[in-house]
Amino acid sequence: MSASEREVRAAVEAAYREEWGQVVATMIRLTGDWDLAEDCAQEAFTAALTAWPRDGVPRRPGAWLTTTARNRATDHVRRDAAGAVKLRALAALPPDPDDPDPEEIPDERLRLIFTCCHPALPFPARVALTLRTLAGLTTAEIARALLTAETTMGQRLSRAKRKIQEAGIPYRVPPAELLAHRLAAVLAVLYLIFNEGYGEQEQRRALTAEAIRLARVLVALMPAEPEPRGLLALMLLHESRRPTRVRDGVLVTLEQQDRTRWDRALIDEGVRVLDEALAMRHPGPYQVQAAIAACHATAPDAAATDWAQIAGLYATLARLAPSPVVELNRAVAVAMTDGIPAGLALVDAIASSGRLEGYHLLPATRADLLRRHGRPGEARASYEQALALAPSTAERRYLAERLRELAPED
Repeated sequence: MSASEREVRAAVEAAYREEWGQVVATMIRLTGDWDLAEDCAQEAFTAALTAWPRDGVPRRPGAWLTTTARNRATDHVRRDAAGAVKLRALAALPPDPDDPDPEEIPDERLRLIFTCCHPALPFPARVALTLRTLAGLTTAEIARALLTAETTMGQRLSRAKRKIQEAGIPYRVPPAELLAHRLAAVLAVLYLIFNEGYGEQEQRRALTAEAIRLARVLVALMPAEPEPRGLLALMLLHESRRPTRVRDGVLVTLEQQDRTRWDRALIDEGVRVLDEALAMRHPGPYQVQAAIAACHATAPDAAATDWAQIAGLYATLARLAPSPVVELNRAVAVAMTDGIPAGLALVDAIASSGRLEGYHLLPATRADLLRRHGRPGEARASYEQALALAPSTAERRYLAERLRELAPED
């Protein structure tokens, strides 16, 4: 492959990452047919592989791709006896790539995001549909990333698209009175995609990049909303620590991580984006979580961590988004601020409530606090309980090491 061919292929790949969601969104609006929209978008990118080496990379790749996809859709619809309405819609799109940029059509990707994440769809379907239509992942790629059989994932996507058609789910940004709730659903999907990629499996790590990219898109599309910025900041701050989270297959706790290997550029961007969100003076759960992550990321070492501020932030988070997991995290911050007994009392209260029954981090947290408090026998029992519940290999190896470090039982 010549240098120019490599450059063109790189340009097509870059356009795929940046333009896929926009092209598909425009085609869905014009045709109302999700499968046709995806097929025509794919045909447009395939055409680019032939045309761009011959004619050069267009000045606005997104406009070229959208026009080409529109032309493919027109060909398909002309063969459809019931396609007159769709043809009129397709004819409304400027045919010349030098005409007004299709990206200037408002809310195309925003409509797509809110439709993919509509509450009438099952949550796993929302995740899969977002990855397919906005990120451009193939069915096989989504199945591998989410550890699901390809046939199962294909059925899930087909059912979701059919549900949109049959239930008449509107392809639009929800009205103002529904926006806050629907936006929370969108953010939850993006954060789940990020967390799915933040684990141990190498094949899932592309999901974190896609989640961050989609969060950037959402921030650009909803600049007046602070919570998308809060989520983006949270993702960036977590991602900055990725290289240090696991060593030799064993989970590394935050206080033991090598901070010199943290990505300072991501931390700086995360703090800047968080500051932009907080300046809007409309706090939300993702902004508070990002502020907690920023406290950790900006501390020069573990000893300098501002645990009092973190405890206060967790108290705020508990008011905004009540959860026993939030209370468990606040208990750790209280232990670091007011002493181990104070934190243990909160942990024991959560355990007594039964609300985190079967959640491995409850006994793991209790074990760690007991170990720090010089109660190895009780710590051992809690570590063993956590080890039996831990879902990942890295966590099980970490807990096994903590057990080995405890003084032998009498």
